[in-house]
Amino acid sequence: MSSHISSDNSKTILQVEGVGKCYSKFNSSLARLLHWIGFPSKATSEYWANKNISFSVQSGQAVAIIGQNGAGKSTLLKMITGTVRPTVGSIAVSGSISAMLELGLGFNPEFTGRQNAYMAGGLMGLSQKQLDALMPEIEAFAEIGEFFEMPLRVYSSGMQARLAFAVATAVRPDVLIVDEILSVGDSYFQHRSFDRIKQFKEQGTSIILVTHGMSDVRAICDHVILIDKGQVLKQGAPDEVVDFYNAMIAQKENERHAIEQRRDAQGWLKTRSGSGTAIVTKLVLQDAGTGEEVAAALVGQALNLVCDVQINGTIPELVLGMMMRDKQGSVIWGSNTFHTQSVQRDLQEGDRLRYTLPFECRLGPGSYSVTTALTRGESHLDQNFEWSDNLLVFDVINVDKNIFIGSQWLPNSFQVDRATTG
Repeated sequence: MSSHISSDNSKTILQVEGVGKCYSKFNSSLARLLHWIGFPSKATSEYWANKNISFSVQSGQAVAIIGQNGAGKSTLLKMITGTVRPTVGSIAVSGSISAMLELGLGFNPEFTGRQNAYMAGGLMGLSQKQLDALMPEIEAFAEIGEFFEMPLRVYSSGMQARLAFAVATAVRPDVLIVDEILSVGDSYFQHRSFDRIKQFKEQGTSIILVTHGMSDVRAICDHVILIDKGQVLKQGAPDEVVDFYNAMIAQKENERHAIEQRRDAQGWLKTRSGSGTAIVTKLVLQDAGTGEEVAAALVGQALNLVCDVQINGTIPELVLGMMMRDKQGSVIWGSNTFHTQSVQRDLQEGDRLRYTLPFECRLGPGSYSVTTALTRGESHLDQNFEWSDNLLVFDVINVDKNIFIGSQWLPNSFQVDRATTG
C-alpha cells in the first residue's frame, strides 16, 4: 500500500518504499553468523515486525503513525532513524533527523542533565561551540531548575522527557520524530512542546508523530497511517483514519462487523460500526420551547437533543453515549446514560426508546457534530451495538449575544469598580 502525501511544497523529505523487517530465529549461533555474512543458512522461524510499508512525506507535513501496541510502529521508526536496518525495501531521508524514540535513550544515569545534554547534542552532530551557545536555551526550555546539575538517576520520568525534548529540538531539524515520549510529561510541558512542534511545522520541519492521543493527531497532523499487524491497514485524512481506528478498537473484543464510512456534502465524515442489535433511527436538534427541528442554533438558545432507538434483539443492559465535536474534531462535550443512572434493562426485539437531552447552547459560532454510541456498559469497548460518528451536524450563530471568540460562550457582563486613591 503506497501513498504520496501531497503538499504545496514539492520537496520530498522522506521516502519509504516496500519496507519490511524480519526477525529470524536460528538453531545455533553458527547458523546465525553464516546468515549474517551471506552464506546459505535456513532460519527455524521468522517474525515480520513490518511488511511492505510504503509512503512519502514532504517538507512541512505532519504525519501520525497510529495502531495498537505491538502493531510495529516503533520498529518502523527505528528503521527510519537508522538504528535498525530493514530486511527488504529502502528508506531515503533528505536532511537531518531528530528523534525521541525511548525515554532516556542514550542518556547516562550517572551524568548530570547538563553533561547528558552535551553528550546527546554531540551524537546529534552538534559541535562543542554550538552546544555552548545552545545550552542556556536548552536549560531554560527544560525548566528543571537545580536538577540540571544533578545526576539523571534522581530525575522523574517527566523531567527526563523535558530534558530529552529540549535537547532534541534545540536546533530545528528537517524531520522530527516523536514516539509517545511526551505522554509522560505534565500538561504544562505538553502544551509547550506541542507549541514548539507546531512552530517547527510552520517553518518547514516534517513531523512524524506516534501517539495514542487521537486529539493530538487531529490537532496537528495532515495525514495518518494506521499500522496493524506490521502492515499499513489504512491511511488518509486524520478524521477518516482516526474514526476508522476508533471503530476498529470498539470491535476488538466483540464479533467483527463492517465499518462503513462516507463523507457528506459539507465535508463531515460519517463512520458507523457495530452489531446492529440496537440502532439510532433518528437524531434531531429541537427548539426546547416550540419542539421544531433546528439546523442552525442561536448562542444561548434552549435546545433538546432527541434520539430515537430501535432494539433488534435481546439486550440485558443498554447505555446511550453522546459526544459533541467541533469542525476540527476536538471534543467539546461527552457523557452517557451509565453516568446519569439511566441504564435501560431487559430490552427485547421490537422495543423502542426515545432519549431527550435538554441543554442551553453555550457554544461559539461554528459547525458542530454529535456522535452516538449504543453499548452495554460504561465503555464502548463493552458490546458495541452501534457507533455513529458525526450522525448529526448543526451550526451555531450569534445574533444577540455580545461579541466573543472561542468554542464556549460565557456570560460576559463585566463588573468594573474604580479604585480610589488615598
